Amino acid sequence: MSKKNIYCLATVLSVLANPAIAQETLYSFNEPDSMAQINSVSQLRDVSPTDWAFEALRSLVERYGCIVGYPDRTYRGNRALSRYEFAAGLNACMQQMERLIAQSESVLKEDIETLKRLMAEFETELAALGTRVDNLEGRVAFLEDHQFSTTTKLGGEVAFTLAQAFGDKVTNPNTGISEDLDTQAVLTTRVRLQLATSFTGKDVLFTRLTAGNLGASFAGQTFTDEGRFAYDGQLNNDVTIDRLHYYFPINDNLRMFVMASLGGHHFYADTFNPGLEAGGGANGALSRFAERNPLYRLGLGGQGVGFRYKLGTNFELSAGYLARGGNDPSEGRGLFNGNYSAMGQLVYKPTDRIKFGFSYLNGYDPNGVGSAFSFGGTGTRFANLQLTGLGVPNRPISSNSYGLQGQFDITPNFSLRAWGGYTSAKLIGLGEGEIWNYALALAFPDLGKEGSMGAIIVGAEPYLGGLDVPQNPRLINDTPLNVEVSYKYPLTDNITLTPGLIVLAAPNQNSGRNDPIYIGTIRTTFTF
Repeated sequence: MSKKNIYCLATVLSVLANPAIAQETLYSFNEPDSMAQINSVSQLRDVSPTDWAFEALRSLVERYGCIVGYPDRTYRGNRALSRYEFAAGLNACMQQMERLIAQSESVLKEDIETLKRLMAEFETELAALGTRVDNLEGRVAFLEDHQFSTTTKLGGEVAFTLAQAFGDKVTNPNTGISEDLDTQAVLTTRVRLQLATSFTGKDVLFTRLTAGNLGASFAGQTFTDEGRFAYDGQLNNDVTIDRLHYYFPINDNLRMFVMASLGGHHFYADTFNPGLEAGGGANGALSRFAERNPLYRLGLGGQGVGFRYKLGTNFELSAGYLARGGNDPSEGRGLFNGNYSAMGQLVYKPTDRIKFGFSYLNGYDPNGVGSAFSFGGTGTRFANLQLTGLGVPNRPISSNSYGLQGQFDITPNFSLRAWGGYTSAKLIGLGEGEIWNYALALAFPDLGKEGSMGAIIVGAEPYLGGLDVPQNPRLINDTPLNVEVSYKYPLTDNITLTPGLIVLAAPNQNSGRNDPIYIGTIRTTFTF
């Protein structure tokens, strides 16, 4: 292995030992000509010019071109060049002159004398350098033999969730029959393994395997998607490839997103809820509703594309198209002949601590199998237009949705977020409905310990506020308030404990026939 390769690996090893400099180091490696050669000692600003050895080495370097430095002309850091670093440069000149002599090229006698004097002056450092290189070569060989991949990073997340729902009377909205809420405490798991592969250093291919037994949490017992955990949905611990995405830049301002499996608008658009938004992971908010505005969940699970474009320093534009069933060539399916959801979002960020966003989504749902209108596991049954309990038949649905989001980081330890959404849904050939949702989130980063997160989220999950159809059924549209309180506490760098409570008032937007539901949980998340 060449000395240059050893030097590069040494830099990588130093980054692994000190993650704080990783971003700067990786950025410098992505710069054009980042390993360009500097052939003048005087360009290396950190080398003191007062010592006799400086002049001697400068003469050798400029004559034989034997030192490789950084393009910013420093050895990183505001300090003089150490004797070991000087010895490394001297060693490079010694090897260069040896190569020239071996090739029968001329080397000045006085330069050989200068080299001998420098070697005598730095004899101890040169000997130590040889030992260090030998040790490093051994480490390089070991890493090359045992590395997972030169292009792929493996990450994992495992969640254990202890939970139970409490309450009294609940009513099945489809049958109108009331019954006692009788649930048992459960211990569930969810596992994710994700491969992040980069081919150019700027792109990334995500391949994720997921398994679990969390199901749809307590939705079957409470007859509502309200209160569902952010990371539920898998059953029987079957392993599936649930995410297959490829992100790549077009230029410095434009980034493209191709989603072949489990597409979602939140993967390419800002959702204004950092720390609580975890993309369905088990290290953010407890419930799906507390992660983000439910409008981002329209079209969730489909195939499609998106982009994110910076407009100057204060604006950002995002847009995307998703089709559930986009991989199915049958009639009424496919990318353009079935379910779809198209979104555009404009973000305005006047300062580093404040930003606002406006979103518009247009969608169509044939209401066939797998193509029904849905807020992706949030909201009441009526909000998801499951209206058989009201005597309203399923119809194809076209929808227009409007969302407002905002975030104000008042201090580094206190952030205020808010969102609201309105959907106008047309039941084609039958009538129309209007659906509302809104929330206020208080986030407390580093509460009590660095890496922790306290959160209080209060709002209303999507609910059907009005329905205009010929049957004119009696619709109860009580506001289904949702309160979530949680505290994520890092036990170690890789283990977090998150106790929390979710309260559902007026479940299924009917306080008269449904008592409040309380879901208590303790979540333990392991990351690696």
